[in-house]
Amino acid sequence: MYQKFFEKEDAPGEHLLCSSCFNDEGLRLDSIAIGIDDKIKCINCGREDGKKLTKSLIRHLCYRFFVRGTIERFEFGGFPLIQMNELRFNDSDIHVSPWLEQDVKLIEQAGEIGLFYYGPRLWMLGEIEPLKSLQNVDEIDLMISKILEVYPIHILNENHPFYRVRINPTVPYEPGQYDSPPSACSGNNRFDSNGEICLYASPDLELCIHECRATVEDELFVAKLVPKTELKMLNLAAVLKEEGVTEFTSLDLAIHFLFLAGKHSYPICGKIAKSIRENGFDGIIYPSYFSNVRTGAIPFDTIHGMSIRLLEPLKDFAQSQSIPNVVLFGRPIQEQKLSVQSINKVIINSIKYEMSFGPSYHENMIGGKSKNDIVESRQEELVGNVLKAFSQTNDSEPS
Repeated sequence: MYQKFFEKEDAPGEHLLCSSCFNDEGLRLDSIAIGIDDKIKCINCGREDGKKLTKSLIRHLCYRFFVRGTIERFEFGGFPLIQMNELRFNDSDIHVSPWLEQDVKLIEQAGEIGLFYYGPRLWMLGEIEPLKSLQNVDEIDLMISKILEVYPIHILNENHPFYRVRINPTVPYEPGQYDSPPSACSGNNRFDSNGEICLYASPDLELCIHECRATVEDELFVAKLVPKTELKMLNLAAVLKEEGVTEFTSLDLAIHFLFLAGKHSYPICGKIAKSIRENGFDGIIYPSYFSNVRTGAIPFDTIHGMSIRLLEPLKDFAQSQSIPNVVLFGRPIQEQKLSVQSINKVIINSIKYEMSFGPSYHENMIGGKSKNDIVESRQEELVGNVLKAFSQTNDSEPS
């Protein structure tokens, strides 16, 4: 679980490398971000000005750069092209740019780890039965009924305010400007692609501004919205507690992948929203597409190929990676479901990005292949492994 090493005090030990040891600029900057500020001479390069790295921090650096830095996204799902572990120490088989080759050797020897190309489990590519059913016109209605049955109901009241941001509103101090947009302006978002009238909001103001794609040239205004009555919401941001499922049959993972997907997922979300509204709900609580950027979480987080969302001890951790947003049906301000408590102009004073890096080039198993090609290749590989193991078992049995 190298990705969990975030605190420098959790990584004691001898200083083996420093940020000045690396040729690659991304590795150098990543090691500055996580390294220990100590002016002693580096035992590898002799420099005093570099941020020092212990064995644990070197492993975290490797995970940050080569694993997280090579996550490849697909239509639904994704996986890191490179993985690392102790079992492959002195047996790495990745190929990188010339300026990275020496850096890789340094990291492998100091961290006592090896790097290799990762053969993903197929659920990471979206091969999840409920997700496939949601994409099938003959099965989607049955799957939506299942969603309505198993996801929890959450009641929003006056104790749950949230924000709605507008860019360049015509009359910024008018409360009606913060209701759902006119029908002519709808149809381009996650839940209104099927003609639903929706108000999108968030309890996280910074995320709200980011989702509006605001720039410093825009005139921004924010309204604080407070429910005037109890609002019945279906909470699709919840991590489900499922029994007897795997990643391949998990509805929770299917919905998680759906909200991590881009605009191609909007028609599915629109059909889900339509059914939720028809079943008497005022709206939906759903995970923001930008949750991972906001929390710094790792997309499609796994341990030994298993999703953390299915591991009971890590469900709370998985829940903390999701930032809930709110969508309300109709025009809730006009319908007296929400009150506009206050309106303010927003001034963006500064912008800061927290970054990490990854290699720009490396050979990998994808090589421009489509998802279907990769799935077929992995299936052939897995069948081959089974047949090989079966053959070895038979050969070892006495005749």
